[in-house]
Amino acid sequence: MSAIQRLKGFQDILPEDQPYWEYFMSTAADLARRYGFSRVDVPIIEKNSLFERGVGTASDFFVKKEMYSIEESDGDLITLRPEFTAGLVRAYVQNGMQNWTQPVKLFTFGPIFRRERPQAGRFRQHNQFDCEILGETDPVADLEVMLVAINLYREMGYRDLTFQLNSVGCPVCKPVFVEALTAFMQEHLDKLSEIDRERLQRNPQRILDSKDPGIDDLLARAPRTIDYLCEDCGSHFADLRLLLERVGESYTINHRLVRGIDYYTKTAFEVWDQRIGAQSALMGGGRYDGLAEAIGGPSTPGVGFGMGIERAVLGLKAEEIVPPALEEPHIFVAHFGGETKIAAVEIASRLRQEGLGVRMAFARDRRSLKSQMRESNKYPIQFVLIVGEDEYADNLVTVKDFQSGGEQLQVPLDQLSHWLADRLS
Repeated sequence: MSAIQRLKGFQDILPEDQPYWEYFMSTAADLARRYGFSRVDVPIIEKNSLFERGVGTASDFFVKKEMYSIEESDGDLITLRPEFTAGLVRAYVQNGMQNWTQPVKLFTFGPIFRRERPQAGRFRQHNQFDCEILGETDPVADLEVMLVAINLYREMGYRDLTFQLNSVGCPVCKPVFVEALTAFMQEHLDKLSEIDRERLQRNPQRILDSKDPGIDDLLARAPRTIDYLCEDCGSHFADLRLLLERVGESYTINHRLVRGIDYYTKTAFEVWDQRIGAQSALMGGGRYDGLAEAIGGPSTPGVGFGMGIERAVLGLKAEEIVPPALEEPHIFVAHFGGETKIAAVEIASRLRQEGLGVRMAFARDRRSLKSQMRESNKYPIQFVLIVGEDEYADNLVTVKDFQSGGEQLQVPLDQLSHWLADRLS
């Protein structure tokens, strides 16, 4: 019988990768809190209608084919979240956060699920760091989420980062642009792939993000969103650009930058690694001022981003950034079996209760001390405690101190935890 394998598009995050994940998550949480964000956690499963109404039926990937949905016995359709923002806005509305001091600044971590083609750094279950500011139209809010995103990469050691920036308009001006874009594309249908022709019918703006070979020349001549912005969107975009310049952040206006979800309005941005080039987008985000209303809540402006943790970990490795090592036990307890094994268990338990990390030598049968010492050599052990019958009877334990080159001495049991703590600190 063959062993069961994990599903395609999913992954195991093994111990050797955990330092990267812990480094990312601790750095991200610390930075977000410095900007005044508070952590919130929302369910992995939501009503399907949240994403149908919030994400929008024209969005390329979610509603049409890439959500994992389950029909309940009562006929309700529930869905593994394909993104965070709709769920966070639902939590904002349902928990009365509109009555809190505005704006409300939230961040979270967790898995999202999309039935899409697996690729490097992209899985059917992948994890995100997500930041949102709700209840504020000021372009300074856009700037803040952008700064959290780019400075997170910088704090982890990335270099040569810049923003790609665009405005996708709003319900006032977006239809005018979409009409102009559609008319232009209708004149060049012979140059569009099958998938781009489908996008033209369902969500014309997504053609601007096409990766189809040979379309670049056509898109360079296509209408640009910023030429169709209404007064409000134009003013917002100009203010954001001024703010970026004042804080010394470089950016490039990217006329092809759009988001793949219907709810985005005004600001769209990505962080790029300039050394990689066109395939260098590390993350993206933007503004979504109509999402709360779409899911039945009060009018609530919002802006935020989602950042893939797997992609960030791949980047850390590519940049040869070594994360801090995770804390491991530096104490190993060895014994001679019998009563000394029981005594070793008691000593290890007491030291752990005192807050010290301890590894215990397992040995169902009598096992040589030499074998246990070889085991201790596989770990970053600084002190090996050797529990012998005579010493234990005298309330002593033998300590082999590798901090001092392997010196061996005896320490009273009632002083052991303080003795070790002083040296480990």
